[in-house]
Amino acid sequence: MVDKTTQGGSNTPSETDVGRMIRNEVQSWTPRRGADWSDLMLRIASSGPAPWIVYTSASAALVVILLTAFLVGAWFNLGGLAPQSVPSHIH
Repeated sequence: MVDKTTQGGSNTPSETDVGRMIRNEVQSWTPRRGADWSDLMLRIASSGPAPWIVYTSASAALVVILLTAFLVGAWFNLGGLAPQSVPSHIH
């Protein structure tokens, strides 16, 4: 971008020159084409961990959670979680 400085000793452009340069730049700006979503998704997918690592980690976490739940249930003598029968003495 070429700018014309004000006449005189100052090399700083005047406010009107700056305003004109900004206006010209804004008016001449055209957006690029839209986002390339397929390329973006491919780059995101390739930058992450391999799927087998994710699946293995998730499976291991699920085993740990289930084992912990079983041990906690056994510690507190929860037994079956189904509703228990209520003894009644109706004659």
